[in-house]
Amino acid sequence: MSHLIAPSILASDFANLQSESEMLDKSNADWFHIDVMDGVFVPNISFGMPVIKAIKKFSNKPFDVHLMIVEPEKYINDFKSVGADILTVHYEACTHLHRTVQEIHNAGMKAGVALNPHTNINVLEDIIQDIDLVCLMSVNPGFGGQSFIENTYNKVSLLKEMITEKNTSTLIEIDGGVTSANARKLIDCGADVLVAGSFVFKSEDPTETISNLKTV
Repeated sequence: MSHLIAPSILASDFANLQSESEMLDKSNADWFHIDVMDGVFVPNISFGMPVIKAIKKFSNKPFDVHLMIVEPEKYINDFKSVGADILTVHYEACTHLHRTVQEIHNAGMKAGVALNPHTNINVLEDIIQDIDLVCLMSVNPGFGGQSFIENTYNKVSLLKEMITEKNTSTLIEIDGGVTSANARKLIDCGADVLVAGSFVFKSEDPTETISNLKTV
């Protein structure tokens, strides 16, 4: 499988969300990556269900919704109803992770689990076969435009070994600080999905930047 590109709408121009969404939909991007922050789990607030529902009108691509919130299990059906195709929750925010993953699947979505930079991938050993995607945070969650954490390469390699050993098809997604300078190395280490925010939306030609990341 060729690697996937999921531009993060968090870095887009919020005053022009329709045109930004239409641009992504026509580009070589594979998914929309949508970060939902509550100001509690992370020190920032982004947007919620109404905005996602509005964006969905202008896209036919899968919505990869990343919940950086406490008690995400309370909102699973709500995010399904506004168009989420993949719903990712944080390991650090879920007391009963396996149950939450089951509920995401029961709602008809693919289930992802995100890990903060300090969290060891070993915590996923007993659940890796039940999840569709692991989102490795390569910056501290909460704000866009941060510098890439170099230890991510090692975590990707170790996670890839675990996935291979368990004989599962779980995808590895990298979120934070992804650019053309590190994309190839991440893919070589085992990454399947690259989330890019500022690098795409702050570039002179976002469509071309997406294409370049897709063919790196």
